[in-house]
Amino acid sequence: MQFLYPNVLFFMLIPTILLAFFITTNKKSIEKFFTKEAINKLTVNTKFMNQNTRNILLFIAVILMLIALGRPVIEPKEQKIKQELISYTIALDVSKSMLANDIKPNRLTLAKNKLLTLLNLSKDKAVSIILFSNSSFILSPLTKDIDSLKQIVSRIDEKYTFDNGSNLQVAIKSATKLLKTVPTKNLVILTDGTDKNSFEEEINLANESNLNIYTISTATKQRTPIKLNNDEFLSDENGNIVTVALNENIKKLSLSTGGAYINYTIDNYDVNSIMKTIEKNSTKQNSSSKKFKVYTELFYYPLGLALIILLIAFSSLPKKSRYLPFILLLILPYDIKASITDFKTITKAQDAYEKKDYKIAEKEFKKVAKTPQAYYNLANSLYKQNKFKQALENYRKVVTSDDNLEFKKLHNMGNSYTKLNKLEDALRSYEKALKIKQDKQTKQNLEIVKEALNKQKKQDSKNSDNKNSKNNDNEKNNKQNSKQNQSAKNKKDEKNTSLKNSKNKEKKESKEKKKNKENKEIKNEQKNAKNNIKNKEKKSQISKINENEISNREEKKWLRQLEKKEIEIFLKKDEQAKEKTKW
Repeated sequence: MQFLYPNVLFFMLIPTILLAFFITTNKKSIEKFFTKEAINKLTVNTKFMNQNTRNILLFIAVILMLIALGRPVIEPKEQKIKQELISYTIALDVSKSMLANDIKPNRLTLAKNKLLTLLNLSKDKAVSIILFSNSSFILSPLTKDIDSLKQIVSRIDEKYTFDNGSNLQVAIKSATKLLKTVPTKNLVILTDGTDKNSFEEEINLANESNLNIYTISTATKQRTPIKLNNDEFLSDENGNIVTVALNENIKKLSLSTGGAYINYTIDNYDVNSIMKTIEKNSTKQNSSSKKFKVYTELFYYPLGLALIILLIAFSSLPKKSRYLPFILLLILPYDIKASITDFKTITKAQDAYEKKDYKIAEKEFKKVAKTPQAYYNLANSLYKQNKFKQALENYRKVVTSDDNLEFKKLHNMGNSYTKLNKLEDALRSYEKALKIKQDKQTKQNLEIVKEALNKQKKQDSKNSDNKNSKNNDNEKNNKQNSKQNQSAKNKKDEKNTSLKNSKNKEKKESKEKKKNKENKEIKNEQKNAKNNIKNKEKKSQISKINENEISNREEKKWLRQLEKKEIEIFLKKDEQAKEKTKW
């Protein structure tokens, strides 16, 4: 006998040391605080075994389970398993014509996706990949590492397009070299058919090498230009844009070499058909044989013995706690969060629901709302309190495979929708419930809802008609009012225009009056100025007259005095003075 996992056995030291420590120190630590009489009263006495023996049994059970984990085996035997493989090569056309976009986004992308699908179907095969145009490039030799091949192929893009035109002869020669040691040589070509009309040379070359060619065409019959990376189209020497289409002459190459031909399909029918044909026509190759050791397992013997010892150890516990471990084992896989007190909570909630104390029932059911039945009971207690929206939320949480519970849920959801006046939702719920179970009450509720919906539709139609009539009346009234308003507006506008005109006239008159006043004032000022000038002139004339009069008088006076010879004076006139005479 030997252990496949001997390292596990070292873990037995840990429970051994811990259990021995507890057994040896347990009594001493208790005796420090209690007397023997108190200890005898506090300890649980059983008829079968005491605490020490129970601990020893648990210790033995742990050791047996650890031995089972060590995986004991006997009589190892070696068996040889032979692996048989089918090998084939995939050739991907990467010429410039594969950039034509008659297939979106282009032919190369379609061919690459088909190649990846072929690899997904080749997990039990050996595959090699070739890229070819006028020359061929080996992307990978024969390998069974399909995952690595998929990663390499996924990186192929437009950068890998090499030359103008395709040469199938170089692809056939490369495939022949890669499949040299394979009994059945298969080549799968992903191409648009190349630009050749005759493939006689390719057929002869393939038949000489016993190569079966399978073709998946990746083009349409519609002639399409070739768009390059710089957003320009490929042109010939004369500057004309080159257009390409599917060359169906390549069928002869496949049919003449014992292979098959298929045009591309949107689904994977083309690839699946090619793979099935290859598997039928190919002979498997014995690639290698591996040796495997087969053992006779013994772990279930110590494991079964450990379970029996555990049952014996737990059977000596008091009646109240005897079945606790087994209850926990049953509960934990289904609901780890569930507690033992949930059962008491459920009974309280059910009692409160039966007594029609729905608030208490709601509180208690919320505590244990973890199962479909609990959500259903919580929703019912909310429904009884007329909390229909909350009830619907909890009904939706009831996800169960029990048809009876599902029927009850849908029926009650229909009732809740009806209470909320959501008749269409209620109709759907009742119909779903009737698909599960034919119930009279559900049928009656369904008919009531249908009648209510019909009435509602009729009322809606009447309301819509009334609304239309009201709208028409309102439109008429609005038109009349608009006419009246327009006439009133016109009158107001006329009045306003007249008032404006009158105001303008008044303004003009006032301006004219002001101008006339100013003109009059100016004229008056001018008149006054003239009058002042005239008055001044008159005054000056009067003064002149008065002066003349005075001078004459004085002259006469002086003449009289001369006559009387009272005064002797020499008298002479001033000839320079014209108006006055001085003496």
